[in-house]
Amino acid sequence: MNKFSLLMSAAAISTIVLPTATFADGTVEVLHWWTSGGEAKAVGELKSSFEAQGGTWIDSPIAGGGGDAAMTALRARVVAGNPPTAVQLKGPGIQEWAIEGSLNDVDDVAKAENWDAVLPPVLAAIMKYEGKYVAAPVNIHRVDWIWANPEVLAKVGVTEVPTNWDEFNAVADKLLAAGITPLAHGGQPWQDATVFEVVALGIGGADFYRDALVNLDQAALASDTMVKTFDQLRKLRGYVDQGFSGRDWNLATAMIMNGQAAFQIMGDWAKGEFLAAGKAPGKDFLCAPAPGGAFVLNSDSFTFFKVEGEDQLKGQQVLASLIMSPGFQETFNLAKGSIPARTDVALDKFDSCAVKSHEDLTAAIAANSLVPSMAHEMAVSRTVRGEIMDVVTNFFNSNMSSADGVQALASAVKRVQ
Repeated sequence: MNKFSLLMSAAAISTIVLPTATFADGTVEVLHWWTSGGEAKAVGELKSSFEAQGGTWIDSPIAGGGGDAAMTALRARVVAGNPPTAVQLKGPGIQEWAIEGSLNDVDDVAKAENWDAVLPPVLAAIMKYEGKYVAAPVNIHRVDWIWANPEVLAKVGVTEVPTNWDEFNAVADKLLAAGITPLAHGGQPWQDATVFEVVALGIGGADFYRDALVNLDQAALASDTMVKTFDQLRKLRGYVDQGFSGRDWNLATAMIMNGQAAFQIMGDWAKGEFLAAGKAPGKDFLCAPAPGGAFVLNSDSFTFFKVEGEDQLKGQQVLASLIMSPGFQETFNLAKGSIPARTDVALDKFDSCAVKSHEDLTAAIAANSLVPSMAHEMAVSRTVRGEIMDVVTNFFNSNMSSADGVQALASAVKRVQ
């Protein structure tokens, strides 16, 4: 049996510990933007697992911007002819780099381990270019969550997270009257866009979301439903504190933990922060799907860039196999707050929020209400995403009317299509 066959056999074992003798000299430089508490713990699991095999891990974290700063650094590295071995990358960005001829595939690993049989088809398609895997997903995140502090809500007689935007506004008004900040938010473009897409889903539903923010249909972008979306976004602007501008998302999560605010609209990486701080779901914090009855998908993955040298190529194969191993998927996602990308990983060790996420994911797939996140680079190109974020952030930080905001949105998207 050759070395590659040994790798495939070892990867089939449901554990994150692989034989150390097989690829002891594999090397990876990994570029990522996981630097906050829960995220850092999660990527630390991957680093430790890789090094446990005798491999060499070179960590290249770049904080800030929901990955925007990391993508700028990546572009400079590739242009200079010195790409990292593996990069945290997602959605259409994977295809864009593949089209440029910048990626290696790990399809031999994927075929040997039968990735097609254990990944949701919509996610598997995102990981491939021309039918070959060029990326490996580590998780499935749900974007459309509302996180809440139950003690803060109890101060205004509320025991559950609101299920529609009218209810949310009513509770938020009570909180304001009691001198409590209703919504913890960080004034960064990607965070503004996150709230915007969650509101769009809640106002218009999955079909509207898909038409407007995935298919970029001009009629949907300029519709009355979009005007109502901007109306609700304006309401939310009135529920944040004055110090929101430039605040990192995890600091907004800390406001919930510390009782400084009642709600946060953020993906379930926020749960990783709660768990890292020793908080328990249902007791110290509440999790509930945002209005919409659907599921906004975000998935982190690592993409493999064109590098040279047996050591780095070997490292890519080992890393791909490790990422997709059931044991690592469990360990990583327990730390990250997400759920495994593999559909065959048991959720016995996962909390109630994760179980709810998995149940809703399964239901959304069946109901065709699973939609990719625009804000988190799963739905549209970075150029289009950037235009949408600019409009949304300008609206959120001005007195622009909803009608003018919708007109600006439709025009911006049309300009770059």
